[in-house]
Amino acid sequence: MKARKSKKRAPSFRKLLKTSKVKLDNKLKNKQYKQQSTAKKYRKEQRKLRQAVKDVVSKKPVPLEDGKHILRAQRTEEEEEEALPLDMMDEDDLQLLKDLGQVPSFLTRDLSSSEPVHIKKRKQESVIDKYEKVPRRLQTEPEKEVIHLLPIKDKCGIIPQTREKPVVTEDPLPKLTTEEYIIERRRKLQEKKIHIAALASAILSDPESNIKKLKELRAMLMEQDPDVAVIVRKLVMVSLMELFKDITPSYKIRPLTETEKASKVRKETQKLREFEEGLVSQYKFYLENLEQVIKDWKQRKLKKSNVVSLKAYKGLAEVAVKSLCELLVALPHFNFHNNIIVLIVPLMNDKSKLISEMCCEAVQKLFKQDKLGHASLGVVKVISGFVKSQNYVVRPELLKSFLYLRIKEIEVKKDTEDINAPKKFMSYKEKRKSLSRMQRKWKKAEEKLERELREAEASESTEKKMKLHTEMLNMVFVTYFRILKKAQRSPLLPAVLEGLAKFAHLINVEFFDDLLVVLHTLIESGELSYRECLHCVHTAFHILSGQGDVLNIDPMKFYTHLYKTLFKLHAGATNEDVEIVLQCLDVMLTKRRKQVSQQRALAFIKRLCTLALHVLPNSSIGILATNRVLMHTFPKTDLLLDNESQGSGIFLPELDEPEYCNAQNTALWELHALRRHYHPVVRRFASHLIAGAPSEGSEALRPDLSRRSATELFETYSMKTMAFNPPVTSVNPPKKDKIFHVDSYLNEDLSQLITHCNETTIQLPLDFTRYLKTISTVNVKGS
Repeated sequence: MKARKSKKRAPSFRKLLKTSKVKLDNKLKNKQYKQQSTAKKYRKEQRKLRQAVKDVVSKKPVPLEDGKHILRAQRTEEEEEEALPLDMMDEDDLQLLKDLGQVPSFLTRDLSSSEPVHIKKRKQESVIDKYEKVPRRLQTEPEKEVIHLLPIKDKCGIIPQTREKPVVTEDPLPKLTTEEYIIERRRKLQEKKIHIAALASAILSDPESNIKKLKELRAMLMEQDPDVAVIVRKLVMVSLMELFKDITPSYKIRPLTETEKASKVRKETQKLREFEEGLVSQYKFYLENLEQVIKDWKQRKLKKSNVVSLKAYKGLAEVAVKSLCELLVALPHFNFHNNIIVLIVPLMNDKSKLISEMCCEAVQKLFKQDKLGHASLGVVKVISGFVKSQNYVVRPELLKSFLYLRIKEIEVKKDTEDINAPKKFMSYKEKRKSLSRMQRKWKKAEEKLERELREAEASESTEKKMKLHTEMLNMVFVTYFRILKKAQRSPLLPAVLEGLAKFAHLINVEFFDDLLVVLHTLIESGELSYRECLHCVHTAFHILSGQGDVLNIDPMKFYTHLYKTLFKLHAGATNEDVEIVLQCLDVMLTKRRKQVSQQRALAFIKRLCTLALHVLPNSSIGILATNRVLMHTFPKTDLLLDNESQGSGIFLPELDEPEYCNAQNTALWELHALRRHYHPVVRRFASHLIAGAPSEGSEALRPDLSRRSATELFETYSMKTMAFNPPVTSVNPPKKDKIFHVDSYLNEDLSQLITHCNETTIQLPLDFTRYLKTISTVNVKGS
């Protein structure tokens, strides 16, 4: 007989795994509760039995009057004798039963009921009794973590295998001294640097094969070691930025379509696709990490790990911004360039001067090197929208960056002509006359090949470039005109006027009249500063010097305003405005020489010479250089070097109209005072002008002075670029309170000039006497 196989299967390993700790606990609890309930039930039954016995035994007969009660008592006694053998009980138990029988409740109680005596008047159980009745949980050993191994299969079935997980106890690190801590930190930092260098070298050596190492390097941006976290993150940011600049292709990577993904390609093509996909993915994550660093710094947000302190976030943010600026300039053609622009433009208006300057310089550099205009157009759009969203309360540097745009008509034409120079091919008749049949055949094939090569070149057409530049210029002018209309008191006005002056030749002629009216209204309103008024004058003449030459517009009011306000310049804060004045004089007098009268030129030369006595040396050099150019441009102005008067009337220096101040009746006596100036270059220019500004001879200027413009000379001899030499004079100024008069430097020169004039019977001009009266009232602080 074959043994019957048991139908009960051994539990599978998967089923055993499903049996959780909770189920085992529940089974154990149910078993304990079942045992306790069984024991409780048994105790209850025994208690009832003992109580019934006590009730029966404690019964005692009661004397009755009638015989019925006696008979009933006899019967009960007989029953009790039959039910309970008293001879088997101890004397103590019998005494206890007798005492209980004396309780009155036994007399009135229904003996047929087997309930306990005090069931209805049960007292409340105490807290201790309740606590004692709670079932105790069996003490079990502390559970140990188990590692499940691969099961073993034998004839009986699958046997699960487990082992206890070893408990690793970490020993507390010993406390290091300051010197040991520094050495340990240097060691960690050196290891991180070597690791970063190894990853970067591997990526550069073979980018397509090691593109996955970019992810490993990017993971170090989340360095958690507080000793080296800040430095390592900065190094990784810069390393990734340089890597992307080196390995990024010169084209934009587009995502593959579903058809392209499903199609079969060669291994080389598949490898290139994987490289491009990984590069774009890692580049995107890298930009997101940089953006998050900047956001955390802006929001003063501290991470939960507390690895990097709030103070260190500023340094990390500066490196992140620097990396974004480098990528903005280096990769204008690659993916996510517009996202970088959106991040950079708001930072141009940041409170931090360092970050603002970095972003502005990056945008300016992008404008300078962008020949086509795609990237520049994106930046201009974002800046225009940002300025409008901030209600024109932004830094002037945002609008000054427009000055670096390459929107010059000449350059655009030159670039497009060089790129798309038309190729002239021979006509059929010319070929027939000069070429044989075989030569014509070869010539035809050659021309076809040249056409295909020219189409394959990635050169932008003239129309496309002009379209981009036109759209860009429209956005710039929309921003400028909005500010002129809505925010005339804004500090952005000087930048707007500079921009209008730069792009004035590209403004439509229809807007010229309205612009000039707006500029003159701004000047006359009196709400502008002196610098802003100068910008208005400069812009107006730039407009008139381009396409405005064909218009019949008289800018005399702008000449009058500049002539009237020249004496606002002095050796104090307004000395910085001298550069703008020199630019205005060049546009107003030199470039418009045909529209300027001789009276106007004489008045400006005279006033400029007087102004040269009151300003710093670099300003005096620039003003005298401008007078030199004017004397060459208007040769008849040399009469100011002679003491003879021309025509009737006397010179009126207080009159604000240059045409009617009779400047021909004065002389440039200021040059004799400037000839004894403490600055050698000022002395040289004064002597040169007194001699009539000759181009040759002993009084001619050196090439380094004659070939430079007035603005360049002003910047060259500025106090910011060269050390200031104290004045050397034979007259010692009074030391009392370190205050002296300006005429202490000029008294010797003036006295010599007056003596010389008296000896030679030269009549001094009237304005010279007035100058002597006013110069003694000017006080300046001495060094």
